[in-house]
Amino acid sequence: MDRYPPIADHGLVGNLQTAALISAQGVVDWFAAPRFDSPSVFAALLDHDRGGYFRLAPEGGGGGSWRQLYYPDTAVLVTRYMSPDGVGEVIDCMPAHPSDRAGDRHTLIRAVRTVRGTVRFALECRPRFDYARAGHHLDLRQDGAAFHAPDLTAHLHSTFPLQRDGHDVTGEVTLREGEGAAAVFTVCRPGGASPPPPTKEQVSGDIWDTIDFWQRWVRTSRYRGRWPDVVHRSAITLKLLTYAPTGAPIAAATMGLPEQIGGERNWDYRYTWVRDGALSVRALLDLGFTDEATAFTRWLGDRLHDRAGPDGEPLQIMYRVDGDPRLAEEVLDHFEGYRGSYPVRAGNAAADQLQLDIYGEAMYALSQNRKVGMHIGYHGWQGLSQTLDWLVDAWDRPDEGIWETRGGRKDFTYSRVMCWAAFDCGLRLADEWRRPADTARWTAARDAILDQVMQRGWSKEQQALVQHYDDDVLDASLLLLPQVGFLSPLSPGWLSTLDAIDRTLVSDSLVYRYDPAASPDGLRGCEGTFSMCTFLYVDALARSGQLGKARYTFEKMHTYANHVGLFAEEIGPGGEQLGNFPQAFTHLALIMAASSLDEALDEATDRTATRREDEEAPPWRIRQA
Repeated sequence: MDRYPPIADHGLVGNLQTAALISAQGVVDWFAAPRFDSPSVFAALLDHDRGGYFRLAPEGGGGGSWRQLYYPDTAVLVTRYMSPDGVGEVIDCMPAHPSDRAGDRHTLIRAVRTVRGTVRFALECRPRFDYARAGHHLDLRQDGAAFHAPDLTAHLHSTFPLQRDGHDVTGEVTLREGEGAAAVFTVCRPGGASPPPPTKEQVSGDIWDTIDFWQRWVRTSRYRGRWPDVVHRSAITLKLLTYAPTGAPIAAATMGLPEQIGGERNWDYRYTWVRDGALSVRALLDLGFTDEATAFTRWLGDRLHDRAGPDGEPLQIMYRVDGDPRLAEEVLDHFEGYRGSYPVRAGNAAADQLQLDIYGEAMYALSQNRKVGMHIGYHGWQGLSQTLDWLVDAWDRPDEGIWETRGGRKDFTYSRVMCWAAFDCGLRLADEWRRPADTARWTAARDAILDQVMQRGWSKEQQALVQHYDDDVLDASLLLLPQVGFLSPLSPGWLSTLDAIDRTLVSDSLVYRYDPAASPDGLRGCEGTFSMCTFLYVDALARSGQLGKARYTFEKMHTYANHVGLFAEEIGPGGEQLGNFPQAFTHLALIMAASSLDEALDEATDRTATRREDEEAPPWRIRQA
């Protein structure tokens, strides 16, 4: 068992309320319960010695080789171990019950079997509750074990005997070809009834039910493009990272994983960002998943109605999955951090930042689909229009920007552009929905922003729009400009900006967010390329007609995915994945890039076919046309 396996050396399973990371050596080294944003139960990724883990793998497994894959079109993870003595498999899944709004129980099924020869499997279950700050006592009985902590109880049942190891348990089972066994780990509130010990038949039935759930969901996708495997894997990942009771997607399944090994850029991403969720609406609609898009739209409408932002702002940039705006940040100073990446933070102080771009993304989400947007209703429209009325007086304020820098507020170009998008979308929605609105003030604000951005955000030296006013630093967030209609993807100003980003921020097809050395962000160290920005680059290239370059970049980016098709936030200098994992922003940008590239390639193919048909046609037919 590696002390700290590579971040990418994991698969993800979940039940649409929480999730677990399982390494390719059969170790659950991240699991928070009962929700994504709850304290951890297993957190060996953040501290191998203190964090806790659940290992179920061949005994002495270092002598063989490991392979990990997903059962096709599902979130059921299969980890295979191959040695001269035999071949064994660990099958992991969490039964998904979207209709379970209470979330009283969360079950991780771990089934093992031997497919060739003989394999001896070993189990170690060492939970550490509340980020390893709460003790527990063990109740070991003949039918299983119960770990009792102050705020949570975990039950472990297995089809083979368990032994006490202090306050933890271990076990062993030897399986010959065709034989199987299982261990089922369930967390619930204290005082809840203990789940009954499962039979092998029940475990098998739950696994097949989970397979059927995911495959039926994927079959509803309307994607018919060139990359169905990677697109559907990204869609499943987005679904896994969505809290079903409210429809709120989280940014990532983990906290504290570093953007630079040994550095301080370690954040908690288990919350719902307005920006990420709003952009996911477009990705979900591209694939035909309107129920998921509608659920988030309703969640967003509720936030507009709550008006719970700091200092009187209508929106906060992020919330807990249930809409709670309280995300106080604390340092878990007893954790050493992934490979010494300290501090480890729980909560996120960026929730109190001013990031004006979120209003553009929110309105963009509502404007993407009339059927989805109309779910906000009349009272939802009141919240929306009041938000834009507030933005009329607020858009020309410095803010912290999309990247949540901690180096002070600036006049970020992207923030201004998205304020423009907010008014542009609001005006179109008011017209389409026939709703009352102060359209004169909205129009004046929209036009003023356009003039200001093109005058103050344009660098003559770079011949491009830049990160913030009165500077020449480039920023990859501006790759979204053509999507929201601020500039035509074929306009000279945009093509010049795209060329400047290509020269400055692109490295072997990978894209940096910005250069922290040129634009200090208040933090020490550096970071890798930002995977979401690479997919935004693909989208921008496709829209600008650079199809060969766009497709090559897109295909090349696939080689940086991990062995089961997942992406973290960033890619380091050696091609390693960095940051929280898996990252929803990356996967939604992949879907958007695939959709835009498919559409552009199809249009190019149609134009080529039409031109060829005209060239081959008799002259009289062309004249007649």
